[in-house]
Amino acid sequence: MSISPPKTFRIPVGEGAAARDIAVAQRAGKAPGIFWLGGFRSDMAGSKAMALDALGAETGLAVTRFDYSGHGLSGGDFDLGTISRWLEEAEAVLALTQGAQIIVGSSMGGWLALLLARKLLARGTPAHGMVLIAPAADMTHELMLPGFTPQEHESLQNLGFIDQPSEYSETPYRITRALIEDGKQHLLFGGVIETGCPITILQGGRDEDVPQAHAIKLVTHILHDPVTLTLIPDGDHRMSRDEDLQRLRDAVMRLVDSSPLHLGERSASS
Repeated sequence: MSISPPKTFRIPVGEGAAARDIAVAQRAGKAPGIFWLGGFRSDMAGSKAMALDALGAETGLAVTRFDYSGHGLSGGDFDLGTISRWLEEAEAVLALTQGAQIIVGSSMGGWLALLLARKLLARGTPAHGMVLIAPAADMTHELMLPGFTPQEHESLQNLGFIDQPSEYSETPYRITRALIEDGKQHLLFGGVIETGCPITILQGGRDEDVPQAHAIKLVTHILHDPVTLTLIPDGDHRMSRDEDLQRLRDAVMRLVDSSPLHLGERSASS
């Protein structure tokens, strides 16, 4: 049996000077669907995103992926990117899905996933579940600012940006003052984090970008939702080895198996 490729298309987000075209890849299927949120400077063709698409193809689950503006195949200027801007895009793409969704967020995508889940809960339509991979909650103020040198702080104020080398790219990563200042509007560590759904966190013990202490701190702020933290002692930030991808698939499927709809289907077929 041949498996159809996902449908690829673009949607407009924003108006006037803020308008940008967002590239989306959507695999049709049953609920709960899988909704992917990538990391800072990553795209929807990465190994974790593609592993989830393959999982959808194998199981018949719907899978939705997209690129933030300034990333991958999407339009827009990366230097204009902020948490508010990328969250707006995530909401616009999520509106294209049908039925309950399992939100899977990696690194910065983990922060956006928590913000998106909070919005869904406020609307009375909580996510089915969440899988967060090295979630970089509050990264602008918890992970970026504390590591800036005095010279970088000066550059951020005077030039409006700094360029930092990255092991993931030949070109430096540009961090803008707008990104830092906008991030302050979305900080989560000031109070209890509410999602209204079960959460699984996959965290590498050798992650130098999002240390395991950060994941533990996040767990201490999730007081009312069931949360499972799985620490992979030899895992790094990428979490893209075969065994890491299998852990991701397993985490998603545990949430799928907990679905009342799925349990009903299983009972009917037994």
